[in-house]
Amino acid sequence: MKKWIVRFVSLLVFNVVVLLVIGWLTSARVGWAALWAGIVMTALVIWVKPLVEKWFGSWAAKSAGERTKAGAWLVEALLAFAVALLVWVATVALSGVSIGGGFFGSFWGWVVPPIFLLIGWAIYAAIDDRVEAHAGAVYDRATGRAATASTDAAPAVPSPGAAAGKRELQDGLTDEQRRMLDELGQG
Repeated sequence: MKKWIVRFVSLLVFNVVVLLVIGWLTSARVGWAALWAGIVMTALVIWVKPLVEKWFGSWAAKSAGERTKAGAWLVEALLAFAVALLVWVATVALSGVSIGGGFFGSFWGWVVPPIFLLIGWAIYAAIDDRVEAHAGAVYDRATGRAATASTDAAPAVPSPGAAAGKRELQDGLTDEQRRMLDELGQG
């Protein structure tokens, strides 16, 4: 249960920030609706987005053998944009976010925000383990649970020094010694 709460809350905070950026840089009117829209978007991203991605992916896999590398990349990019567009449309429909600015403003209010969502999802994917670990620690402090007693906490990321120490324990060589031996073997 803790894992889902931590994931939902950390993604919610991130989505609210992305929505505020969208409201600031596009013709979408977000304002205070960012809170409710963030809840809607977070629910969509956690429960609906994986299903839609799987459905689109199976649809695209039918003709995958006929595409070049560039064609495969283009199809993946278009599918990712389509998923982001569906999440954006559902968020606008289910929250107080509105699109303004006349024809061209509304067109860009529908097209540009999914691009911001894709960028936001890429950033969140790169940092989600650290964000969720930090949010889990905050959750543990708030509930009075010890962070070390948690069975569903994210595993600690080993430092580069710890990884080098493990390699040294395996063969008795430091990274510098290993590099020198590799250079001798190549020469």
